[in-house]
Amino acid sequence: MNVMKGSRTDRSKDHIGSPLAKSDRIEIIDTLDRCIRESEYNQLRLKTPSEEGRLQKRPGMHYHFKPEIFVQISGWTKFKVPSETVTVSPGEVCIMPAGVPHQEMISSDKEAFRNLVIGFYSNAISVHLAFEVETGKPEIDVIEFYDAPNLDVFLNLTNSLVENSHKSGQTRDRVVKGLSIALFAMIRGLVERGSDGINQDIGKVFQAKWLIREQISNTELNVKMLAERLQCSPDYLSHLFNTQTGEKLTHYIQRIRIEGAALALQTTPLYVSEIAWSSGFSDPAYFARVFKKFLDMSPQEYRSQSEERRRKEEVRPKTIYYDHVDYSAGESHREE
Repeated sequence: MNVMKGSRTDRSKDHIGSPLAKSDRIEIIDTLDRCIRESEYNQLRLKTPSEEGRLQKRPGMHYHFKPEIFVQISGWTKFKVPSETVTVSPGEVCIMPAGVPHQEMISSDKEAFRNLVIGFYSNAISVHLAFEVETGKPEIDVIEFYDAPNLDVFLNLTNSLVENSHKSGQTRDRVVKGLSIALFAMIRGLVERGSDGINQDIGKVFQAKWLIREQISNTELNVKMLAERLQCSPDYLSHLFNTQTGEKLTHYIQRIRIEGAALALQTTPLYVSEIAWSSGFSDPAYFARVFKKFLDMSPQEYRSQSEERRRKEEVRPKTIYYDHVDYSAGESHREE
Protein backbone atom coordinates (compact mmCIF):
# COMPACT_ATOMS: atom_id res chain seq x y z
CA MET A 1 0.00 0.00 0.00
CA ASN A 2 1.41 3.38 -0.99
CA VAL A 3 1.27 6.14 1.61
CA MET A 4 -0.08 9.37 0.20
CA LYS A 5 1.38 12.74 1.03
CA GLY A 6 -0.01 14.09 4.28
CA SER A 7 -0.97 10.73 5.81
CA ARG A 8 0.15 9.89 9.35
CA THR A 9 0.33 6.11 9.34
CA ASP A 10 3.70 6.37 11.10
CA ARG A 11 2.43 8.56 13.94
CA SER A 12 2.16 7.23 17.47
CA LYS A 13 -1.30 7.17 19.03
CA ASP A 14 -0.08 9.69 21.60
CA HIS A 15 0.01 12.30 18.83
CA ILE A 16 -3.30 11.45 17.16
CA GLY A 17 -5.69 14.35 17.17
CA SER A 18 -3.17 17.19 17.08
CA PRO A 19 -4.15 20.77 16.15
CA LEU A 20 -3.78 21.81 12.51
CA ALA A 21 -0.37 22.60 11.08
CA LYS A 22 -0.01 24.92 8.08
CA SER A 23 0.19 21.98 5.64
CA ASP A 24 -2.97 20.45 7.15
CA ARG A 25 -4.87 23.72 6.78
CA ILE A 26 -3.77 23.97 3.15
CA GLU A 27 -4.96 20.40 2.49
CA ILE A 28 -8.36 21.12 4.06
CA ILE A 29 -8.80 24.39 2.17
CA ASP A 30 -7.82 22.71 -1.12
CA THR A 31 -10.38 19.95 -0.47
CA LEU A 32 -13.13 22.47 0.31
CA ASP A 33 -12.18 24.53 -2.75
CA ARG A 34 -12.69 21.42 -4.87
CA CYS A 35 -16.16 20.92 -3.35
CA ILE A 36 -17.06 24.55 -4.09
CA ARG A 37 -15.73 24.36 -7.64
CA GLU A 38 -17.54 21.12 -8.42
CA SER A 39 -20.75 22.54 -6.94
CA GLU A 40 -20.50 25.58 -9.19
CA TYR A 41 -20.36 23.32 -12.28
CA ASN A 42 -23.00 20.85 -10.99
CA GLN A 43 -20.32 18.17 -10.70
CA LEU A 44 -20.42 17.55 -6.95
CA ARG A 45 -20.94 13.83 -6.33
CA LEU A 46 -23.13 13.96 -3.25
CA LYS A 47 -24.53 10.94 -1.41
CA THR A 48 -27.12 11.16 1.37
CA PRO A 49 -28.17 7.86 2.95
CA SER A 50 -31.82 7.01 3.53
CA GLU A 51 -33.31 8.33 6.77
CA GLU A 52 -35.17 5.09 7.42
CA GLY A 53 -34.74 3.98 11.03
CA ARG A 54 -34.02 7.51 12.23
CA LEU A 55 -33.51 7.85 16.02
CA GLN A 56 -33.63 4.07 16.50
CA LYS A 57 -31.10 2.02 18.45
CA ARG A 58 -29.51 -0.58 16.16
CA PRO A 59 -26.88 -3.17 17.19
CA GLY A 60 -23.38 -2.14 16.13
CA MET A 61 -24.56 1.30 15.00
CA HIS A 62 -24.67 4.76 16.51
CA TYR A 63 -26.26 8.08 15.60
CA HIS A 64 -25.78 11.77 16.33
CA PHE A 65 -28.29 14.54 16.98
CA LYS A 66 -26.73 16.56 14.17
CA PRO A 67 -25.58 15.68 10.63
CA GLU A 68 -21.99 14.87 9.68
CA ILE A 69 -20.21 15.66 6.42
CA PHE A 70 -17.59 13.30 4.93
CA VAL A 71 -15.40 14.29 1.99
CA GLN A 72 -13.45 11.31 0.66
CA ILE A 73 -9.92 12.23 -0.38
CA SER A 74 -8.53 8.74 -1.01
CA GLY A 75 -9.50 5.20 -0.13
CA TRP A 76 -13.14 4.25 0.46
CA THR A 77 -15.69 4.57 3.24
CA LYS A 78 -18.71 2.29 3.51
CA PHE A 79 -21.61 3.40 5.67
CA LYS A 80 -24.06 0.74 6.73
CA VAL A 81 -27.44 2.26 7.66
CA PRO A 82 -30.68 0.39 8.50
CA SER A 83 -31.91 0.15 4.91
CA GLU A 84 -28.77 0.18 2.74
CA THR A 85 -24.99 0.35 2.45
CA VAL A 86 -23.53 3.50 0.93
CA THR A 87 -20.01 3.44 -0.54
CA VAL A 88 -18.17 6.76 -0.71
CA SER A 89 -15.37 6.78 -3.30
CA PRO A 90 -12.49 9.25 -3.74
CA GLY A 91 -13.81 12.69 -4.66
CA GLU A 92 -17.31 11.98 -3.37
CA VAL A 93 -19.13 13.68 -0.51
CA CYS A 94 -21.49 11.98 1.94
CA ILE A 95 -23.79 13.76 4.38
CA MET A 96 -24.97 11.48 7.15
CA PRO A 97 -28.40 12.83 8.18
CA ALA A 98 -29.05 13.67 11.81
CA GLY A 99 -30.35 10.75 13.81
CA VAL A 100 -29.57 8.04 11.26
CA PRO A 101 -27.95 4.96 12.86
CA HIS A 102 -24.82 3.97 10.97
CA GLN A 103 -21.69 1.86 11.05
CA GLU A 104 -18.52 3.08 9.37
CA MET A 105 -16.08 0.78 7.54
CA ILE A 106 -13.02 1.94 5.58
CA SER A 107 -10.54 0.50 3.09
CA SER A 108 -7.50 1.58 1.09
CA ASP A 109 -6.33 0.83 -2.42
CA LYS A 110 -3.43 2.43 -4.31
CA GLU A 111 -3.41 5.32 -1.86
CA ALA A 112 -3.89 5.31 1.89
CA PHE A 113 -7.32 6.05 3.33
CA ARG A 114 -7.87 9.76 3.90
CA ASN A 115 -11.00 11.80 4.42
CA LEU A 116 -12.18 15.16 5.70
CA VAL A 117 -14.94 15.13 8.31
CA ILE A 118 -17.04 18.09 9.45
CA GLY A 119 -19.01 17.71 12.68
CA PHE A 120 -21.42 19.94 14.57
CA TYR A 121 -21.53 20.34 18.34
CA SER A 122 -23.44 22.53 20.80
CA ASN A 123 -21.68 25.79 19.99
CA ALA A 124 -18.87 24.68 17.74
CA ILE A 125 -17.95 23.07 14.43
CA SER A 126 -15.13 20.56 14.13
CA VAL A 127 -13.05 19.91 11.03
CA HIS A 128 -10.68 16.97 11.02
CA LEU A 129 -8.61 14.82 8.71
CA ALA A 130 -8.65 11.07 9.32
CA PHE A 131 -6.35 8.19 8.39
CA GLU A 132 -6.30 4.42 8.81
CA VAL A 133 -4.72 3.72 12.19
CA GLU A 134 -5.38 -0.04 11.94
CA THR A 135 -6.79 -2.20 9.16
CA GLY A 136 -10.31 -1.00 8.56
CA LYS A 137 -10.26 1.43 11.49
CA PRO A 138 -10.27 5.23 10.95
CA GLU A 139 -8.72 7.58 13.46
CA ILE A 140 -8.57 11.35 13.74
CA ASP A 141 -5.26 12.68 12.52
CA VAL A 142 -5.50 16.44 12.99
CA ILE A 143 -8.51 18.40 14.21
CA GLU A 144 -9.62 21.94 14.91
CA PHE A 145 -12.74 23.37 16.52
CA TYR A 146 -14.36 26.64 15.52
CA ASP A 147 -16.68 28.85 17.55
CA ALA A 148 -20.05 28.94 15.79
CA PRO A 149 -22.53 31.38 17.34
CA ASN A 150 -24.45 31.05 14.04
CA LEU A 151 -24.47 27.25 14.19
CA ASP A 152 -28.14 27.16 13.16
CA VAL A 153 -27.20 28.61 9.75
CA PHE A 154 -24.76 25.76 9.08
CA LEU A 155 -27.24 23.15 10.33
CA ASN A 156 -30.10 24.57 8.25
CA LEU A 157 -27.94 24.53 5.11
CA THR A 158 -26.80 20.95 5.77
CA ASN A 159 -30.26 19.63 6.62
CA SER A 160 -31.79 21.41 3.60
CA LEU A 161 -29.12 19.89 1.38
CA VAL A 162 -30.04 16.41 2.61
CA GLU A 163 -33.74 17.06 2.12
CA ASN A 164 -33.41 18.50 -1.40
CA SER A 165 -30.92 15.88 -2.60
CA HIS A 166 -33.73 13.30 -2.51
CA LYS A 167 -36.15 15.42 -4.51
CA SER A 168 -36.69 15.51 -8.25
CA GLY A 169 -37.81 18.18 -10.67
CA GLN A 170 -36.35 21.06 -12.61
CA THR A 171 -35.37 23.16 -9.61
CA ARG A 172 -33.70 20.37 -7.64
CA ASP A 173 -30.23 20.76 -9.19
CA ARG A 174 -30.28 24.53 -8.78
CA VAL A 175 -31.25 24.28 -5.12
CA VAL A 176 -28.59 21.65 -4.38
CA LYS A 177 -26.01 23.74 -6.23
CA GLY A 178 -26.80 26.88 -4.26
CA LEU A 179 -26.90 25.13 -0.90
CA SER A 180 -23.64 23.26 -1.57
CA ILE A 181 -21.75 26.40 -2.59
CA ALA A 182 -23.00 28.30 0.45
CA LEU A 183 -22.26 25.48 2.92
CA PHE A 184 -18.74 24.64 1.76
CA ALA A 185 -17.82 28.30 1.27
CA MET A 186 -18.88 29.10 4.85
CA ILE A 187 -16.90 26.15 6.22
CA ARG A 188 -13.90 27.25 4.16
CA GLY A 189 -14.20 30.70 5.68
CA LEU A 190 -13.99 29.22 9.17
CA VAL A 191 -10.85 27.26 8.35
CA GLU A 192 -9.23 30.22 6.60
CA ARG A 193 -9.89 32.62 9.48
CA GLY A 194 -9.09 30.13 12.23
CA SER A 195 -10.42 30.37 15.77
CA ASP A 196 -8.78 32.42 18.49
CA GLY A 197 -9.87 30.78 21.70
CA ILE A 198 -11.19 27.32 21.19
CA ASN A 199 -7.95 25.71 19.94
CA GLN A 200 -5.50 27.26 22.41
CA ASP A 201 -5.22 24.12 24.54
CA ILE A 202 -2.18 22.02 23.80
CA GLY A 203 -1.10 18.41 24.12
CA LYS A 204 -3.20 16.05 26.20
CA VAL A 205 -5.73 18.72 27.20
CA PHE A 206 -6.56 19.36 23.54
CA GLN A 207 -6.74 15.63 22.87
CA ALA A 208 -8.94 15.05 25.92
CA LYS A 209 -11.43 17.69 24.73
CA TRP A 210 -11.89 16.23 21.27
CA LEU A 211 -12.08 12.69 22.66
CA ILE A 212 -14.88 13.83 24.98
CA ARG A 213 -16.78 15.39 22.06
CA GLU A 214 -16.32 12.27 19.94
CA GLN A 215 -17.27 9.84 22.73
CA ILE A 216 -19.98 11.91 24.40
CA SER A 217 -22.70 9.24 23.98
CA ASN A 218 -20.43 6.50 25.35
CA THR A 219 -21.62 5.61 28.86
CA GLU A 220 -18.09 4.32 29.59
CA LEU A 221 -16.57 7.77 29.02
CA ASN A 222 -14.75 8.86 32.16
CA VAL A 223 -11.35 10.11 33.32
CA LYS A 224 -9.95 6.58 33.47
CA MET A 225 -10.94 5.83 29.85
CA LEU A 226 -9.46 9.13 28.64
CA ALA A 227 -6.23 8.49 30.52
CA GLU A 228 -5.90 5.03 28.96
CA ARG A 229 -6.43 6.46 25.47
CA LEU A 230 -3.88 9.22 26.12
CA GLN A 231 -1.41 6.86 27.80
CA CYS A 232 -1.12 8.61 31.15
CA SER A 233 -2.48 8.21 34.67
CA PRO A 234 -5.96 9.50 35.61
CA ASP A 235 -4.51 11.67 38.40
CA TYR A 236 -1.99 13.27 36.05
CA LEU A 237 -4.62 13.99 33.38
CA SER A 238 -7.08 15.45 35.90
CA HIS A 239 -4.42 17.70 37.42
CA LEU A 240 -3.14 18.81 34.01
CA PHE A 241 -6.65 19.59 32.74
CA ASN A 242 -7.57 21.56 35.86
CA THR A 243 -4.29 23.48 35.81
CA GLN A 244 -4.58 24.49 32.14
CA THR A 245 -8.33 25.18 31.96
CA GLY A 246 -9.37 26.05 35.52
CA GLU A 247 -12.16 23.44 35.28
CA LYS A 248 -12.25 19.95 36.72
CA LEU A 249 -12.17 17.27 34.02
CA THR A 250 -15.18 15.45 35.49
CA HIS A 251 -17.14 18.74 35.48
CA TYR A 252 -16.17 19.41 31.85
CA ILE A 253 -17.42 15.97 30.75
CA GLN A 254 -20.77 16.54 32.45
CA ARG A 255 -21.09 20.11 31.14
CA ILE A 256 -20.54 19.08 27.52
CA ARG A 257 -23.05 16.25 27.94
CA ILE A 258 -25.68 18.58 29.41
CA GLU A 259 -25.14 21.22 26.69
CA GLY A 260 -25.81 18.57 24.04
CA ALA A 261 -28.84 17.25 25.92
CA ALA A 262 -30.28 20.76 26.26
CA LEU A 263 -30.02 21.28 22.51
CA ALA A 264 -31.68 17.91 21.87
CA LEU A 265 -34.55 18.86 24.19
CA GLN A 266 -35.08 22.01 22.12
CA THR A 267 -34.77 20.48 18.65
CA THR A 268 -35.86 16.82 18.77
CA PRO A 269 -39.03 14.95 19.80
CA LEU A 270 -37.00 12.31 21.64
CA TYR A 271 -38.12 11.12 25.06
CA VAL A 272 -36.02 12.38 27.97
CA SER A 273 -34.78 8.83 28.58
CA GLU A 274 -33.56 8.58 24.96
CA ILE A 275 -31.75 11.91 25.24
CA ALA A 276 -30.17 10.75 28.49
CA TRP A 277 -28.87 7.60 26.80
CA SER A 278 -27.58 9.48 23.74
CA SER A 279 -25.82 11.96 26.04
CA GLY A 280 -23.92 9.20 27.80
CA PHE A 281 -26.13 8.64 30.87
CA SER A 282 -27.28 5.07 31.48
CA ASP A 283 -29.64 6.16 34.29
CA PRO A 284 -32.33 8.74 33.35
CA ALA A 285 -32.86 9.64 37.03
CA TYR A 286 -29.18 10.47 37.47
CA PHE A 287 -29.28 12.43 34.19
CA ALA A 288 -32.18 14.51 35.55
CA ARG A 289 -30.23 15.29 38.74
CA VAL A 290 -27.13 16.36 36.83
CA PHE A 291 -29.23 18.41 34.39
CA LYS A 292 -30.89 20.28 37.25
CA LYS A 293 -27.53 20.93 38.89
CA PHE A 294 -26.30 22.69 35.75
CA LEU A 295 -29.47 24.48 34.58
CA ASP A 296 -31.54 24.80 37.79
CA MET A 297 -34.51 22.99 36.27
CA SER A 298 -35.52 19.49 35.22
CA PRO A 299 -35.26 18.33 31.59
CA GLN A 300 -39.06 18.42 31.32
CA GLU A 301 -39.18 22.00 32.65
CA TYR A 302 -36.44 23.04 30.24
CA ARG A 303 -38.33 21.58 27.27
CA SER A 304 -41.57 23.23 28.40
CA GLN A 305 -39.87 26.62 28.68
CA SER A 306 -38.33 26.20 25.21
CA GLU A 307 -41.74 25.36 23.73
CA GLU A 308 -43.31 28.35 25.48
CA ARG A 309 -40.66 30.67 24.01
CA ARG A 310 -41.43 29.29 20.53
CA ARG A 311 -45.16 29.83 21.04
CA LYS A 312 -44.56 33.44 22.05
CA GLU A 313 -42.48 33.96 18.92
CA GLU A 314 -45.25 32.53 16.75
CA VAL A 315 -47.91 34.94 18.05
CA ARG A 316 -45.81 38.05 17.59
CA PRO A 317 -46.79 40.42 14.73
CA LYS A 318 -45.32 39.54 11.34
CA THR A 319 -45.02 43.14 10.10
CA ILE A 320 -44.78 46.45 12.01
CA TYR A 321 -46.20 49.56 10.32
CA TYR A 322 -46.20 53.17 11.50
CA ASP A 323 -49.78 53.07 12.77
CA HIS A 324 -50.63 49.37 12.96
CA VAL A 325 -49.25 45.85 13.18
CA ASP A 326 -49.91 42.94 10.83
CA TYR A 327 -50.12 39.43 12.28
CA SER A 328 -50.71 37.50 9.07
CA ALA A 329 -51.94 37.95 5.54
CA GLY A 330 -55.18 39.95 5.71
CA GLU A 331 -55.16 40.26 9.50
CA SER A 332 -53.95 43.56 10.95
CA HIS A 333 -54.72 45.54 14.06
CA ARG A 334 -54.66 49.28 14.45
CA GLU A 335 -52.93 50.71 17.47
CA GLU A 336 -54.90 53.51 19.04
